[in-house]
Amino acid sequence: MDSLSYKDHFAKNFTLAFPVVLSQLGHILVSVFDSLMVGRIGTLPLAAASLGNSIFTITLVFGLGVSYSITPLIAAADGRNNYTRISLLLLNGLISNVMLGVLLFIAGYFLSPYITLLDQPEDVVTLAVPYINILFLSMVPLMVFQAFRQFAEGLSLTRQAMYISIIANGINIILNYILIFGKFGVEPMGLVGAGWATLISRILMAIVMAVWVLYAKRFEVYWHFLRLRHLSFIHMYRIFKLGLPISGQMIFEMGAFSFSAVMIGWLGAKELAAHQIAINVASVTYMMASGIAAAATIRVGNQKGLGNYIAMRMAGYSNLAMGVAFMMGSGLLMVLCKNLIPMLYIDDVEVIQMASSLLIIAALFQISDGIQVVGLGALRGLEDVRIPSLISLLAYWVIGLPVGYYLCFKSDFGVNGIWLGLLVGLSVAAVLLTVRFRILSNRLIIR
Repeated sequence: MDSLSYKDHFAKNFTLAFPVVLSQLGHILVSVFDSLMVGRIGTLPLAAASLGNSIFTITLVFGLGVSYSITPLIAAADGRNNYTRISLLLLNGLISNVMLGVLLFIAGYFLSPYITLLDQPEDVVTLAVPYINILFLSMVPLMVFQAFRQFAEGLSLTRQAMYISIIANGINIILNYILIFGKFGVEPMGLVGAGWATLISRILMAIVMAVWVLYAKRFEVYWHFLRLRHLSFIHMYRIFKLGLPISGQMIFEMGAFSFSAVMIGWLGAKELAAHQIAINVASVTYMMASGIAAAATIRVGNQKGLGNYIAMRMAGYSNLAMGVAFMMGSGLLMVLCKNLIPMLYIDDVEVIQMASSLLIIAALFQISDGIQVVGLGALRGLEDVRIPSLISLLAYWVIGLPVGYYLCFKSDFGVNGIWLGLLVGLSVAAVLLTVRFRILSNRLIIR
């Protein structure tokens, strides 16, 4: 395996990454189509969607972070052909995800009324609270889906989750159309309709993914230990031990973007609507790059399990190169379409102009965003999660957000200033995470 060339690594990476990219795209397109359709009914609902999604994102990434820990653990066990361990990880990962999903829903539901403390426009908050409560409920089926998905990805099976996500996203679009605008005899529900569409599509995703894993013959070897008596505190502890720092890292990163939306809300509803358009577009490219990051986690974790450390490092570097190439293309597309994209969301000229300028900044931070997300994926494959969490805390909260606040409120850059601060934070994270992967991979090779 050590003799593989970079060309071979690129081919293997692409085979793994392509389905995950489309699957991740399915996740984020739920939010994109919510915003596209909600924007058709006005600036206030779009601003409320921005506020609601920004707050919900913190809950979402916390849950996703814990679920991501399942993949490297299973990939390493798969490299050693340890079927018993894989079976136990599936069982305990599923139960852990379900419990966490329920807890996140309960916490989010009871805390959502306190959005008023964020000093946002009152009309925006009134629309956002019922919408976000439905999104919190959707965390339960989403965590079920994630448990089975991360199990399959740990075994290098990525296409099935892709198909399920694409189909569910199509259902979400249809339900959005029916529920938001009131079609086929249904009363128009506005923004709340988008929330119900998301919940229903995620329930369907969870059911289909569970049926596939629990009944497909290829997984029969792992069914032996799928009994409640095999619940293991040790396995759950290891999942949370690895997953909580991943969640922390993701919260530091995505929380910075969410808090940016709160600061932008202090400027007004139009600025918040413009931010929602730009962050929607940037989130699409980020989630697609996170598919490459998932491939990095699988390949690095698998090669580490096999003890092929040179191949492990090459797998990491080749995924980083793929991430850079993809994000360069995304940035170019944003620049070329900066005036067209906002018009797809809304017809408010002032909001369109602000969103166009934000898309230029988003284009500038694409490469840094790609490097940092793939770097995180490679480090997860090494089961290195604590230091990356500290790097995210430093990059976004110690450097990025203060710079953005200063540029926005002290230097009169307005909403552009906050986004420039995000650019700085992403760039710092990209450099430090790349250096971290280089140090750890070299250390394993020398040892």
